[in-house]
Amino acid sequence: MNEVTIALTGIRATGYHGVFDFERRQGQEFVVDAVLDVVRPGTEDDLATTVDYGGLASALVADVERDPVDLIETLAGRLAETCLARPLVVRATVTVHKPHAPITVPFGDVTVTCTRRNP
Repeated sequence: MNEVTIALTGIRATGYHGVFDFERRQGQEFVVDAVLDVVRPGTEDDLATTVDYGGLASALVADVERDPVDLIETLAGRLAETCLARPLVVRATVTVHKPHAPITVPFGDVTVTCTRRNP
């Protein structure tokens, strides 16, 4: 078995998440980073022996775009579960950035990170 780490950073999607009505109406950009610990069965040069990160990126965007939630903690958990649903993924760490969060002071970013592991 080979252990590898696959990271996708800066995946962007528009979602309607937040506790305020205007966040649900207007939507905003969310940015997602995902780090996957993957156990590969061998060293073959074959997509079937690893994670299709293009397909995963599309699934993460779909997750951000669907079913609004109040908390980005909830969204991060949803995204981590999507990562873990991929065969060979044993651990997923997902960070959701909310760069346009409704904060009344100057800030650079708001992030929530969720780590989940397959049994």
